[in-house]
Amino acid sequence: MRPGRRAIIVGAQREELWRRYKAGETILGIGRALGQRQTTIHRVLQATGGIAPARRSRSSRVLSFGEREEISRGVASGHTFRAIAKSLNRAVSTVSQEVVRHGGRPCYRAAQADWAAWESACRPKLCLLARDRELQRIVAGKLKQDWSPQQIAGWLRDQYPGKPEMWVSHETIYRSLFVQARGALKKELIGHLRSKRRIRRSRHATDRGLGRGEIADAISIRRRPAEVEDRAVPGHWEGDLVEGSRGTYIATLVERRSRFVVLVKLSEKRTDVVVDALIKAVRKLPTV
Repeated sequence: MRPGRRAIIVGAQREELWRRYKAGETILGIGRALGQRQTTIHRVLQATGGIAPARRSRSSRVLSFGEREEISRGVASGHTFRAIAKSLNRAVSTVSQEVVRHGGRPCYRAAQADWAAWESACRPKLCLLARDRELQRIVAGKLKQDWSPQQIAGWLRDQYPGKPEMWVSHETIYRSLFVQARGALKKELIGHLRSKRRIRRSRHATDRGLGRGEIADAISIRRRPAEVEDRAVPGHWEGDLVEGSRGTYIATLVERRSRFVVLVKLSEKRTDVVVDALIKAVRKLPTV
């Protein structure tokens, strides 16, 4: 890629990006797995507020590309709309409207008609908050008072028990905030959310129970010997890993009695990288 040009993520790689993001992986981890920069991944996520766009699919009720090819052949052969419709087992009006909509008999082409129909079917659909201005005003007012979306959703159900049209889920409020294309809630209201984040994380995206960040066969710190606890004997070290911004890492080693500190800069936080770096650092210590 030439300098100054933005990377484009499409197709299977884009689907893999959203799959990993929904599973709870970090932006940095996704970038490394896909071989893309962290800024590139963040740009894709930020475009839709961290909410994966719904996958488009063709309804079985609309004409398929194969049916449009049959219509094109029938029109070219001079067949009537009724004859074409009968061969496709479709209504005559469906065939006639299809041909008229896409240029008429002289100009109808299956490929162009199929592409135009697919594009015209992609239109922004107003969400509940965009359709109901009164509900939008109430939700925006509560957000300005620093209410959480969960509190607002619960309050609406209690306040309007017999009016389901005034109910809205907290997820709808989040989506209206983070996906600005919905045009329901102003972007400034995001600042009233407690997390302050600009990209939505799905409530299903969690590392809990997946074993991520956990040490296999770990021994609890409560089981360490007494001499370690009271710092009476030198030679016991505590290690930790500090993660900074933009994928920077530092490993720390602290001798418990003397409080002597060793800092090791790391290129990444993989176990083998951390262990090798610490071994090299310890070997540089003076021998007694």
